[in-house]
Amino acid sequence: MKVTPDTPGADDPGPGRRIGLDVGTVRIGVAASDRDARLAMPVETVARETGFKDRDKGDIDRLLEIIDEYDAVEVVVGLPRTLKGHGSVSVKHAKEIAFRLHRRLSNAGRSIPVRMADERLTTVAATAALRASGVSEKDGRKVIDQAAAVEILQSWLDARAADNPQELHP
Repeated sequence: MKVTPDTPGADDPGPGRRIGLDVGTVRIGVAASDRDARLAMPVETVARETGFKDRDKGDIDRLLEIIDEYDAVEVVVGLPRTLKGHGSVSVKHAKEIAFRLHRRLSNAGRSIPVRMADERLTTVAATAALRASGVSEKDGRKVIDQAAAVEILQSWLDARAADNPQELHP
């Protein structure tokens, strides 16, 4: 099954902070951009609580709090695909979290887009970056999800900047 991510720049909400999410089965890594949407930074790792058949739990509530705290204009959820572009087992988890966030935001009358972004190799890149910076594998587990969320969001921001060069250089 071919899984297609959203495209940065399409229906762009304009200037403002973005939130990036790396959804796993146990944890959700969270990153945020600066106000100019140029640089992604780690925020926190949220423990995953909500299963497929559960009502929204504390993890969804916390993600919505972060969206509010950062006054986000867009949420970017990593779409885990294989190198050939097919959906991995984790696609359902990412889509479920994206759906729940979109539903809650819409029900609250907020029109913040929730996008799916290609996240191939982001965990690999994040792990390599942590290792290169001297972080041990044991210590790295605590922040690897945040680092992967930074990789997802930074890739989105870079692609968005390439699509909207006049916004960055008026």
